[in-house]
Amino acid sequence: MTAAQAKQLAENRIGVVALHSQAQPFDSAVILRGMTQAVRQVDLRAETSSTVISEPLRKGKQVSAGDVLCKLDPGTRPAALLEAQARLTEARANMPVSEARLDEANAKLSEAKINLTAAQKLSEGGYTSETKLAGSKAAERAAVAGVASAKGGLETARAGIESAIAAVGAAHKELERLTISAPFDGLLESDTAELGSLMLPGDHCATVIQLDTIKVVGFVPETQVNRVALGAMAGAELATGARVQGRVTFVSRSADQATRTFEVEISVANPDLAIRDGQTADIAISAQGANAHKLPQLP
Repeated sequence: MTAAQAKQLAENRIGVVALHSQAQPFDSAVILRGMTQAVRQVDLRAETSSTVISEPLRKGKQVSAGDVLCKLDPGTRPAALLEAQARLTEARANMPVSEARLDEANAKLSEAKINLTAAQKLSEGGYTSETKLAGSKAAERAAVAGVASAKGGLETARAGIESAIAAVGAAHKELERLTISAPFDGLLESDTAELGSLMLPGDHCATVIQLDTIKVVGFVPETQVNRVALGAMAGAELATGARVQGRVTFVSRSADQATRTFEVEISVANPDLAIRDGQTADIAISAQGANAHKLPQLP
């Protein structure tokens, strides 16, 4: 080999790096974009008609479960309750009378049957007239009719009691509808109804929102949905730059018909209420990794 050939060969040489490599698991994540949502939100509305007699509470106020948000004027409803209770008392008082009438009718029927049996035996022996036998039969039929009438009266008395009980229950329910209370601890997202305003069934009293736990909601493509598991750790970066962590608590089994994506919910603790409802979030959900070889970067 000449010197020129050796020089040419040296110039054409390629550097090679050799190393022993073993596949190792690398974590991966499912990346989504979503938004925060209150864990619970409810619009409280009136179920009856009346005037508001409570002072309004302003939005942003912290409320506890059972706190009165709107109280309505009872009007004549207490009187209606007293009237229903009086009718119930009267209906119950009539019950023993109806039962006594039935007992009396049954006793008369028993007596009439005994007299009819005796008259029939005497008639067979020729010891009584046909007229007396006919009278005994008529008395027995009248006693049967009396029992039927007494039973009808007893059933009417029972129906009267049931109707009165229903009326008392309805009157109590109508009084309960006069007080609209917070169903859970939360924040008022709107002012409560103003003092003196007339509320009709369906009119808005207040909106209560719960934020001490918040949901971060995103939509995962159908190609990635099987990589998201319930209970998986997840993190989210909000538009404000704040970062939060939680766990996957829901993965939809039904795809959105328009986007063919599946809803995913992540529950995040929010004790200081720093996270607001409706904030944009970039979400990363921990998912099972894959085995791969790590290669060094060549210059």
